Amino acid sequence: MDRFATAAQALRTALPHALVDTVRAVCADQYGAIAVDLWMADYAMTMLQPVTVPPYTAQPVPIRTSEPGRALGAQEPFICRARYPKPTRTHLSRPTKPLAKQPEPVPAVTAHLPVSVRGDRLGVLSVTVPEGGDSPQVLAELVQLADVLAHELVVADRDTDLYLQARRASRLTLAAEMQWQLLPGRSCTRPEYTLGAQLEPAYAIYGDNFDWATTADTLTLTATNGMGEGIKAALLTNLAVNALRNARRAGLSLADQAALADQALYAEHRGAQHVAALLFEFDLATGAFEVIDAGSPKIWRLRKGSVEPIELEAQLPLGMFEDTPYIPQHHTIEPGDRLLIVSDGVYASTSKHGELFSARHLTRALSETRLLPATQVPHAVLETHAAHHVPGADSDDAMIICLDWHGRPTDGHLTDGHLTAGERTPMT
Repeated sequence: MDRFATAAQALRTALPHALVDTVRAVCADQYGAIAVDLWMADYAMTMLQPVTVPPYTAQPVPIRTSEPGRALGAQEPFICRARYPKPTRTHLSRPTKPLAKQPEPVPAVTAHLPVSVRGDRLGVLSVTVPEGGDSPQVLAELVQLADVLAHELVVADRDTDLYLQARRASRLTLAAEMQWQLLPGRSCTRPEYTLGAQLEPAYAIYGDNFDWATTADTLTLTATNGMGEGIKAALLTNLAVNALRNARRAGLSLADQAALADQALYAEHRGAQHVAALLFEFDLATGAFEVIDAGSPKIWRLRKGSVEPIELEAQLPLGMFEDTPYIPQHHTIEPGDRLLIVSDGVYASTSKHGELFSARHLTRALSETRLLPATQVPHAVLETHAAHHVPGADSDDAMIICLDWHGRPTDGHLTDGHLTAGERTPMT
């Protein structure tokens, strides 16, 4: 068995809580690594949190300005050359203790490797090897090993809280805990499209949510916003999302999905509480899509440099009245189009002068972020939004979904949209 196969097998058979220790051991044994660190992206996507064993902690690093953060943002390996260990560095997996004598620094190379699953950016694996031990073959295998680790982290979350805990820069509210557990991920990539989404305030979200699911031929996408605040809003959204999933998994049409969720909400709350929703079903081969506007989330489209809102026929929110019929509208998305789906907590927020964010700033933000990948757009627009609205003036939570449409490849060759190790060019 070659060294990569040995390392990958060790990760696949590791205990869920022992993935970091295992990847550290196999990188040392198979590749001569002298340091291995795993960083998890926090809920707000602003910090990379080191995975350590409680109660030991290490300092997080900012995504925007750190070396590991560059790998996460670009989704490419980032290579750094420096002497190791650095005088101020402490080992990230052990408690801080004074050393009798610092080891002599040696020339070394650190590869910061994206840890992602089908476009969902989980974190970064940093592997330091002695100078000369960073051959192209070694780097290619380490990239593949980071991919294996990413898949194992997703599976491990079923059985351990370690990696969910590591993501937290602060404590989640109970409502936020419920909402984040509902999500399918924060981004997703296929040859036909790239999706990115974000909720804010990340650690205190309550009513806003998003969901998606794909088949060989379709993408179903939903944006939901339960009325109210706190636990009540989270419970309401939870019921709506699961009702929509139940209908979708039963093979019902988009209109029937909306109708079933409407009935479930009305049966529980008799119209006293309702959920605003925007429901899509895209044909992956043609770009034709159905959409149902059942409330407040809105759509803006960037096409060939021009930004404009997509006006839809407003229908009743889910659960407001009994047996509400829902009628899909039909549109087409073209290769190169970008859709931005935002909740009212974004477009309806106001500045200190009373100006709506949707009046000018949302269009400008969509234009200014046109060169960013879809996975980074929600956070960038939310930063612009945070600078616009008056703190405390509106307490609504905020949701942004960005969809870049590539269209189905003309050669008919489909992959998961994730570059293989040989296709990635390391940054230095």
